[in-house]
Amino acid sequence: MSVRLLPSVALLSALVGLPLPAFADAIRVSLEGRASLSEGVPTLLVHIEEPITGFEVKLKRSDGKAVELKGGGKPGVTRRLALEQPEGKFHYEGELTVQFPQGAEPGTMPLSFDTELYGPLKLEIRREDVDVAARKVRFTLSRPAAKTEVTVLMDTGKNAFAGDVDFKGAPAGTPLEVKWLPAEGKVMRISLRAFDTSNYYTGVDLFPWQVDVPHEEVGFASGRSDIPPAEKGKLESSYKAVSEALNKYGRWASLRLYVLGHTDTVGATDANRELSLKRAKSIAAWFRQRGLKVPVFYEGFGEQAPAVSTPDETAEAGNRRAEYIIAVEDPALANAPFTPRWRKP
Repeated sequence: MSVRLLPSVALLSALVGLPLPAFADAIRVSLEGRASLSEGVPTLLVHIEEPITGFEVKLKRSDGKAVELKGGGKPGVTRRLALEQPEGKFHYEGELTVQFPQGAEPGTMPLSFDTELYGPLKLEIRREDVDVAARKVRFTLSRPAAKTEVTVLMDTGKNAFAGDVDFKGAPAGTPLEVKWLPAEGKVMRISLRAFDTSNYYTGVDLFPWQVDVPHEEVGFASGRSDIPPAEKGKLESSYKAVSEALNKYGRWASLRLYVLGHTDTVGATDANRELSLKRAKSIAAWFRQRGLKVPVFYEGFGEQAPAVSTPDETAEAGNRRAEYIIAVEDPALANAPFTPRWRKP
């Protein structure tokens, strides 16, 4: 979301060659020349300070568009004349004509000024642009880049980096890069607040952090997804490990638990996918019923993401498994055979 600084109101009109000395005391003109589409448009302000019967503004915009605006009011009134225009920078030339009471001759004021209307400042970053191992992030901005405020928070609670990176007006669309030095722990959050050359900014928080929870695998009966009573002790141990991780890292971000189910290659591919999905659901539901307070999601990958490569129809205990991943956002999976559709139990 683009954010505008407090309006900068500048007197851009040159009061040159006015035929009536009283005119300079009657009217004052100023400009709110920059605006964001979400907040309005550039605006010409006519401050009425002495009695007049009305005024008219005639302008020619740099793209050839003619603009005519009229108004009036009592002393002390300020008329705001919205300059409807497309997004971008424009120059205006023209004049303001003021009518006075009691038959006095009109006075004219030449006008010459620039305006800027901005749409939302867009920061584009792809998942592959976040390279935690190489300690760098790449992104682009939709307008020339001035600087980016960066904070890289580790899961130790300490910052690996906190400061500004100067991009010196790099053109819109230029690949921008932020790097940081090695630090203890894993990267929990990367916060970017990017500014364009007009001091508009947009920001994003990235959470590349995730942790796999070691656990003992639940043994299911062949073709079944209900948890045997004798296996629930394993889940109790896993619940303790998950809870300890949540307590350790939960102070830095809101966490989630993801349960991933897998099978070996014995049986049909579609049937194995369905079985792994049901087993993952059973485990996820158990964690919820046990009292885990964080959101829990599950997905089944069947035989399509094996830990051990085997021929088809091979019974491999290493592939009959589940994964318990704690993360802030949907976890990054190196060998996912399809885009997961994370479900809640």
